[in-house]
Amino acid sequence: MKTSDFFYELPEELIAQTPAEPRDSSRLLVYHRAEKRIEHTVFRELPRFLQKGDVLVVNRTRVIPARLFARTENGGKAEVLLLRRLSIDEWEVLVKPGKKCRPGVNLTVNEELSLRVERVTETGERIVKFFFSGAFEDVLSRAGSMPLPPYIHEKLRDPERYQTVYSRENGSAAAPTAGLHFTPELLSSVRGMGVEIAEILLHVGLGTFRPVKVEDVETHVMHTEEYEVPAEAAEIINRAKAEERRVICVGTTSVRTLETVADERGFVRPQKGETNIFIYPPYRFKCVDGLITNFHLPESTLLMLVSALCSREEVLSLYREAVDKRYRFFSFGDACLFL
Repeated sequence: MKTSDFFYELPEELIAQTPAEPRDSSRLLVYHRAEKRIEHTVFRELPRFLQKGDVLVVNRTRVIPARLFARTENGGKAEVLLLRRLSIDEWEVLVKPGKKCRPGVNLTVNEELSLRVERVTETGERIVKFFFSGAFEDVLSRAGSMPLPPYIHEKLRDPERYQTVYSRENGSAAAPTAGLHFTPELLSSVRGMGVEIAEILLHVGLGTFRPVKVEDVETHVMHTEEYEVPAEAAEIINRAKAEERRVICVGTTSVRTLETVADERGFVRPQKGETNIFIYPPYRFKCVDGLITNFHLPESTLLMLVSALCSREEVLSLYREAVDKRYRFFSFGDACLFL
C-alpha cells in the first residue's frame, strides 16, 4: 500500500483556524459502516447515536506549553518543541533549524531557562538537558507557548480551547482534538443516558503528527508515545466486552492505546508503557467498536488508521462528501462518528 493512496484534495479555506463556539456546535458526520449510510448533524446531537451501556474511552492528557523560542550563542534563533520527558532535566525535542543545533550547542530561552543539546537520535530528534531553578513546570508555564499545528495561523485567544474539558495530566505536545467538541453539559447528558466514560492516557508526541515520508506505508516507523490504562478504565472496558456492549473511542490516541494493550478477545489489563503501534489497512480491531474523530491530513497516519475501520475507498468518499458539504478540517475542525 502506498502513501499516495491516501491523498485527497482539500481547499485551504476549509482548514479551520479557530475552534467552534460553543464546543458542541461543530458539525458531525455520522457513518453507519454496516449500512454504508451517512448522516449529517451537529455534535451536540451525539447522544442520539449512543446506546445505554456504551463505553466512551477518552484520553485525559493535557497539552503543555511545549513550544520554546530560543537564541543560540551567536545570536541566531531556534524553535524547540518538547516531545517527551526522559528525566528531571532531560527531554526529547524537535529543534528548528536542526543544522545549527548539533551536540554541545547551548540555547537560551530567557533568564530562567536554557538548554544544551546532548545528542541526536537516529530519526533526527534532539536529546537536550535543561538548566533552571525551581519546578520545571512553573518555569515552562512562563517561558513556553501552546504548540498549535503549523497550519493554524490565527492566534488562539484562550489556551483552554486547545484542551479538552476532561484533561487532567500534563504531558502532550498536541491535543487529542476529537475531545475538543465535548462540553461538561454534553458529558453529563451522555452519562445520564447510561453511557460509561473510561479515562485512559496517551501523551501525544511526534508519532501523531509526523508526516509519512516514505511511499511504502509498511516501512514508516511511528514515534514512541507514553500511555497508561488505569485499573478503573480497564474494568469498565472489560465488563463491556464481556457483555458485548460497544466500546467507542474518542480520538485516534484512545484507539492506539487500547489496541496496544488488548488481547485477541479485546480485553485489556491495567498497565503503563510506551507504544509505537501503527494501524493501517488491513487491520483487525480487537477492542474498538466505534470512533469519534476529526478530519485528518492527506497521507497522514491518522487517515490511515481511520481507513482501517472500513476501507480506504469508503473513507476517501466520506472526505469528498465532507469537502462538498464544506465541513471544517483538522484540529479545530468538525467531527466524524464511525459506528
